[in-house]
Amino acid sequence: MDKNILINNGIDVEAGLEILGDMEMYNETLSDFLDEMKERMPKIEEYKNNKDMSNYAILVHAIKGDSKYLGFTKLAELSLNHQLKSQENDYDYICNNYDELVKEANRIIDVVNKYLNS
Repeated sequence: MDKNILINNGIDVEAGLEILGDMEMYNETLSDFLDEMKERMPKIEEYKNNKDMSNYAILVHAIKGDSKYLGFTKLAELSLNHQLKSQENDYDYICNNYDELVKEANRIIDVVNKYLNS
């Protein structure tokens, strides 16, 4: 696996290694993240569409945590914003900024897939 695929796509691998210790644990956590995101992405859309801000907040909080551990700086920041706004029931913010969150999540998923299959 070529770590440069991650680094060249703005992923702070070193931050992830500080928390997770070594590349083996980092790679395992990346793989778990991918599996979880397959379930999370449809649920996050469902919660948004149903205006279920409490479950939406829980889910984006989980994405934020994983993103911080793995060095996905932008996804962590976007997830934090969505978490805070959903906790305030700011549905307009969620709707207006949802596409940016999904786009970054999908970008990360694509990069991680490319890395794990390199």
